[in-house]
Amino acid sequence: MKYVKPFLILMTVLSWFSLAFAGKKSVKRFLPTSLFISIIVTVVQFIAKKRRWWFWYGKKHPSVLASFPFTWGTFFAGSFWIMKLTYGNFIGYMGLNLIAHLAFTYVGEPILKKFGVASLVRMKKIQLMYVLMMLALLLYGFHFVKEKELVKT
Repeated sequence: MKYVKPFLILMTVLSWFSLAFAGKKSVKRFLPTSLFISIIVTVVQFIAKKRRWWFWYGKKHPSVLASFPFTWGTFFAGSFWIMKLTYGNFIGYMGLNLIAHLAFTYVGEPILKKFGVASLVRMKKIQLMYVLMMLALLLYGFHFVKEKELVKT
């Protein structure tokens, strides 16, 4: 589809722009956690590419993964907002993550496949859900430890 590249760029820019509405204290508090999980997701993307768990069609730049707009755009901002809205309420955090990941896995992924952006190859949808939920647990755990360390100092 000829509009995929502008769509991905717009999606990334809008995701980052949404952080302007979070407030300076929230950005300072949750930005390191979002950066951490985006780095972890980038590593997972390299592993997934090697093991062909999923495939992102086309490269935007020779040295950039095709998944960059999702990892550093939507996933980054989504992680930030979910942490901001639910941190301190673990059940609410996991519930919101479950809803977001179900929506991506069972609604978003078929749309991405239809428009030739990405598709699952050697991974089933339920396995993708496990990966995403494990990342959510890692994200919450990292932020929990980070908050505890800040209280100590």
